Amino acid sequence: MNMIALGGAIGTGLFVAGGEVVSTAGPGGALVAYCLIGIMVYFLMTSLGEMATYLPIPGSFGTYAKRYVDPAFGFALGWNYWFNWAITLAAEVLAGALIMKYWFPDVPAIVWSALFLLLLFGLNYLSTRAFGESEYIFSSIKVITVFVFLFCGFMLIFGIGGTSPGFENWTTGDAPFVGGWGSILAIFMVAGFSFQGTELIGVAAGEAEEPEKNVPKAINSIFWRILLFYIGAFTVIGFLIPYTDPNLLNSSVENVSISPFTLVFDRFGFSFAASFINAIILTAVLSAGNSGLYSSTRMLYALAKEGQAPQIFAKLNKKGVPVPALIITTAIGLFAFLTSFIGEGTAYNWIVNISGMSGFIAWVGIAVAHYRFRRAFKAQG
Repeated sequence: MNMIALGGAIGTGLFVAGGEVVSTAGPGGALVAYCLIGIMVYFLMTSLGEMATYLPIPGSFGTYAKRYVDPAFGFALGWNYWFNWAITLAAEVLAGALIMKYWFPDVPAIVWSALFLLLLFGLNYLSTRAFGESEYIFSSIKVITVFVFLFCGFMLIFGIGGTSPGFENWTTGDAPFVGGWGSILAIFMVAGFSFQGTELIGVAAGEAEEPEKNVPKAINSIFWRILLFYIGAFTVIGFLIPYTDPNLLNSSVENVSISPFTLVFDRFGFSFAASFINAIILTAVLSAGNSGLYSSTRMLYALAKEGQAPQIFAKLNKKGVPVPALIITTAIGLFAFLTSFIGEGTAYNWIVNISGMSGFIAWVGIAVAHYRFRRAFKAQG
């Protein structure tokens, strides 16, 4: 449970988008934006955690919205969340294909998309335990990488292993706050997208052992870990890389060789930094796709159980996996194959924007459901 919640918040938003964030708002602006979003996510997580501990079910906040607000609101929120993660699956499968081009530039993206989609389908088809164990491994790799990055980064800041830049990068040009509040607001969407996935713990609670103990434990520890990772990472990037560095502006899924993580590892003397970070980002992408397929499948299953989706999606196999829901959700992942017709980067940008907006709608839905939950809680003493 801890790893699923933690891994959900560490993805391409940290490993790749960090460069764009620092170049847009400066090192101070990036810290302020991620602190504010982090606090908001903490409140969101405790809201969801309270409801999930009281009522741990696979439908999670779709069911909470139906129960505490209105059946129509629950219907809309459930289908929105299913669509959000089904589309995210397509985005992550496509991102994985784009990343593989770093090593295999001549292999068509459609080949890698198909392989990754089959892999994720297999992990989810085997059992819930197979999903949990694979997600634990994916998340562990990401967490260890961030720890190594923070260790190397702070060594460099203190002049161990290289020349310490001191506070030079915090006073260059308009630093630490580039563009003022306007720039901070401009990166809120990126910061919010980076944190999306933390709400997965509410969905996982429905199949967790002893949710009344494990859900609160995971929720209470997750905020401080996420804060350590994001604030620590942006502190390191801010000290070691000036916001004017042209490589920060070029950070993207398709140009991972100049991820801010790569730049810091390279400065520490790791000549293999680009390939190393590339492999880690691939892990992050597969982790997000794995989580997306799991959560959207369970949401569709819950909708069917409550009569808000065709009944065929409520069928389980002997291992408790909703296979029909898994198959139709995987089919949405075939959107990745649109790349053959409209261009790989274009398709990725479209899908990410759709996914990001759907995710924010889900967050608003959780907040509204929790507000009504507390009203009922208070009214009934």
